[in-house]
Amino acid sequence: LGCKVNAYETEAMQQLLEENGYEIVPFKEGADVYIINTCTVTNMADRKSRQMLHRAKKMNPDAIVVAAGCYVQAKEASGEIDESIDIVIGNNKKKDLIQILDGFYEKKQGQNKAVIDINHTHEYEEMHLNKTAEHTRAYIKVQDGCNQFCTYCIIPKLRGKFRSVPMERLIAQAEDMAEQGVKELILVAQETTMYGTDLYGEKRLPQLLRALCKIRGLRWIRILYCYPEEITDELIQVIKEEPKICHYLDLPIQHASDAILKRMGRRTTQAELVEIV
Repeated sequence: LGCKVNAYETEAMQQLLEENGYEIVPFKEGADVYIINTCTVTNMADRKSRQMLHRAKKMNPDAIVVAAGCYVQAKEASGEIDESIDIVIGNNKKKDLIQILDGFYEKKQGQNKAVIDINHTHEYEEMHLNKTAEHTRAYIKVQDGCNQFCTYCIIPKLRGKFRSVPMERLIAQAEDMAEQGVKELILVAQETTMYGTDLYGEKRLPQLLRALCKIRGLRWIRILYCYPEEITDELIQVIKEEPKICHYLDLPIQHASDAILKRMGRRTTQAELVEIV
């Protein structure tokens, strides 16, 4: 459920399961384990997360039901997670899914909780995805977390502080995907435009894009979640010069009223947004 970052992490968890002998089956009656990668960015997302968890338990009461992701990260401390859920996994523990499942099998009792205060971690959670459910297009997560702290948004509390993936690791991952037939690579993060600032002391999205454009087999590169105030002339120039980069930017503009933007904690005005576009 939820954003494209969640979509990437869901595929990564699926890959982990397959590598450890699990068979992925349709989300219907008969499964032994149900894993819901939840979302909590809106009240509707909360409700859908609860509904999917209840639906899984109803389809097979004897199955192991795993609640993972943002809804869990937000609600676990307040005790709002249904006690019928067998395993609860926070945003920085998804990579440990197999070990957590193994531990649950051994104990066969109680609710297994793997949720910590994500704001106390500074390392990027490695969830390597070297294959994709789709053969021609794939997501690649370049960064996690956010330091913006807009007044209306819960994401920094759920995803933690801004953490980038080292560039060499991303290039190697993209090369693996291209070798498997991926033609379109979609960069996802909470704010792609700030990529590299924590590791290299400066924005490195333009350099990352140029490196990705050199990979044989890739034909299109698309960028999601670009904060308008962080779009630089250098980034625009790279998009202009590199034919593989799609002329497409997903901009979280949010509003056109300066008063509302200020109350939201946004860092742009209407005039600046118009100029950037």
